[in-house]
Amino acid sequence: MSELPTDLIHHPYRPPQGFDAVAPGVYKASTVIFPSVHALRTRQWADKSGYTYGLHGTPTTFTLEERIATLEGGRFCVLCPSGLSALTLVDMALLRCGDEVLLPDNAYGPGKSFVATELAAWGISHRYYDALDAADLASKISPATRLVWLEAAGSITLEFPDLPALVATLRQANAARSAQRAIVSALDNTWGAGVAFKAFELGVDVSMQALTKYPSGGADVLMGSVVTRDAALHQQLLMTHMRLGLGVAGNDAELVLRGLNTLALRYHAQDAATRELAAWMSRQPGVAQVLHPALPGSPGHAHWQRSASAAACLFSVVFDPALDQRRIDDWCDRLRLFRLGWSWAGPISLCAPYDVSSIRTRPWPHAGALVRFAVGLENVEDLRADLAQALHVL
Repeated sequence: MSELPTDLIHHPYRPPQGFDAVAPGVYKASTVIFPSVHALRTRQWADKSGYTYGLHGTPTTFTLEERIATLEGGRFCVLCPSGLSALTLVDMALLRCGDEVLLPDNAYGPGKSFVATELAAWGISHRYYDALDAADLASKISPATRLVWLEAAGSITLEFPDLPALVATLRQANAARSAQRAIVSALDNTWGAGVAFKAFELGVDVSMQALTKYPSGGADVLMGSVVTRDAALHQQLLMTHMRLGLGVAGNDAELVLRGLNTLALRYHAQDAATRELAAWMSRQPGVAQVLHPALPGSPGHAHWQRSASAAACLFSVVFDPALDQRRIDDWCDRLRLFRLGWSWAGPISLCAPYDVSSIRTRPWPHAGALVRFAVGLENVEDLRADLAQALHVL
């Protein structure tokens, strides 16, 4: 029998050290090879001093974690297969039966659904607070409260909260608690992306992102991150992350590493185009209100002015109640450059109609239909012309 398969599998050649390039190397592994039994038994992965199994990190994923931590202004990062899995990791790592989690009523819908179904089945309660009212948050805090989610800006309707006031409310509540029962603040920072504001400078404990959005930028990868500055909190998250078997593929990490190089440029370019289109839409007939944190009159605009320097790629349009949902759906179908689809921060512009009243516990003050827009990297004049031709028909 030929020895060729064995010779190929156990080939002695190793490439020389010292290769360097702009893009980090892509390492893909489940099995990691150890030089000795002693190394197999003693090597550590949790502090990034070594490699033990592909699920626990490779040079590629360790590099991405360090860069995301720097982007967020934190010290420690874990990567998850999606933004939603990053969000649920925080819930599962920090909450136990009998605990309570508080969420803003305008939080990301799938995260609210996880809390209301999975966590509720495990004996973890939840309540919603008004994101624009720190006093309402204070009134909702109970002895069982262990985790408070913050979101800036709010999902779909883009209200921008007074983050310093909300964090101060939690600090005041923690002043009367033991360290073991302190409330942890967790921010969904997908919209800010580490560019619009620095989460940890505002005093939050945990910052998570859907790296699917801005850090990737290509609309072709799913990933999430959880960043902290506190070593003990990071270990708690990391061990739950390990027990759940969460991991990301080397090629996906490669795509996000590549996207990070242009993140700030894309963020500011899409921010500028979005502001221009949002202001233009606010002047069009049939439009009741445009929701965008940088637009005067949008809920939380003053809070955004104090806390942020940029405003991402999203705006939502509330139409005149005289235009029923069927006509608005037809209008969305007439758009040519704004494509129908979920997610955002990719190169292509998107839109999607929402029934806000069905995903909020508090009354939604508008009777008209709502459409959320995500502005891509197309020429802003072309996007405006697309909106105009559809509005003309409407």
